[in-house]
Amino acid sequence: MTLPAAVVTAARAGWHWQWQQLMGGLGPADAEGNYRRPAAAFTDLPPLPSNAGEPGRHVLIVGRSCPWAHRAWLVWQLRRLQASIELLVVEPDPRAGRWRFSTPFLGCHTLQELYRRAGADPAQRATVPVLVEQGSGAVVLGESARLIELLNRWPAPAQAPDLAPEGLASAVGQWRDLFQNAVNDGVYRCGFARNQAAYDRAETALFNALEQAERSLAAAETEPGAAPWLCGTALTLADVQLFPTLIRLELVYAPLFGVSRRPLWQLPALWRWRQRFFALPGVAETCCDQAWRRDYFGALFPLHPSGIVPAGPELATLVQAPLLP
Repeated sequence: MTLPAAVVTAARAGWHWQWQQLMGGLGPADAEGNYRRPAAAFTDLPPLPSNAGEPGRHVLIVGRSCPWAHRAWLVWQLRRLQASIELLVVEPDPRAGRWRFSTPFLGCHTLQELYRRAGADPAQRATVPVLVEQGSGAVVLGESARLIELLNRWPAPAQAPDLAPEGLASAVGQWRDLFQNAVNDGVYRCGFARNQAAYDRAETALFNALEQAERSLAAAETEPGAAPWLCGTALTLADVQLFPTLIRLELVYAPLFGVSRRPLWQLPALWRWRQRFFALPGVAETCCDQAWRRDYFGALFPLHPSGIVPAGPELATLVQAPLLP
């Protein structure tokens, strides 16, 4: 039976209104429809704790599907901090919209409880990653951009890389600022945009930033002793900050957030960079592609009401297969 046009029109208007209400809870927006990430708790970069490096004193809490947690997990892995910082993985609870512990941690069943006990404002979200002092339950830091800086200063084995060399501070900072706004947050600004104009602004900024990185990497590849990383021959926090977004691009962000204008194989220098990064020791262990797809498609109801997890490419084809001409 064909539905009357008036019924279809009313249904569309009703669903759009409901979608706007649901999106307000998922991701707030400004008056122009641009997504604005809510303020987090525990964001101030502290001095290095006096007991940093002592075994059993600190815990890094991450979630598998969260790209912000992923970059902290990467620094923890690349700098080989396993001996002094325990890694604890929390699980998403889509119905409650929060992170939960598989087994109680410091008497808390959810990350929200831990945040409240540590003195967070009840109006603020409890997010990952977060670094916690084991004995007291005090939150050392809960803001990922600052947390990876702190972890880079953490006492580490002699062979651990310095991901923020002093001589590269300016270049690292410029890339990180670009990626934070246009890429890391940019994919969310595309997916959570409230109108076409907001989406267009975010999508343009995203691909402009990726094309800038592509040009830089491609130019470096033509020079003798090709520089494989964004700031030259040294792996830095700039590379760490870009990887969690790019490794999720085809698997999650392109189909769910609508950022499919240029697949990454059309940016071949970035494609090769992603393969090199994934091949670094310990990186593959931080990549949980099935969890990413299940959590994104299953939990973001306003964007994907059916909850059906669509088929997607195998992770191996994105990081191991040769790039075809």
